[in-house]
Amino acid sequence: MPPYNANLNHGPRVVVSNLRPQIHNQLLEAISTHHQISFTYQGKPRIAEPHDYGMRNGRARLLSYQIGGQSSSGRLPNWRMVDVNKMSDFKALEETFAGNRPAKQHYQWDKLFIRVGEPE
Repeated sequence: MPPYNANLNHGPRVVVSNLRPQIHNQLLEAISTHHQISFTYQGKPRIAEPHDYGMRNGRARLLSYQIGGQSSSGRLPNWRMVDVNKMSDFKALEETFAGNRPAKQHYQWDKLFIRVGEPE
């Protein structure tokens, strides 16, 4: 995976109390480079394409398209909104994805840090 360019403006440099700096920086890089991610959420391993990452209702949230792993809320693949502070075992994977996917629902963000670009 290419190194993350810290000179790009991918979100605030201010400290937000509920951001986890290590995951924050890895999410910014994964979204900007279209890399799939793996993580554990609610005790289940997941593989996803990260799309939107920001603050929603005062919490760091990630909108992703889950393509693998397990889920207790329905079939895969499908869209998932996850609380970043409840993610563990986070990794950016070598596998990439094309870019933005059409979504039936759009979310309002208090602060959007980054959104995946159009397919290349």
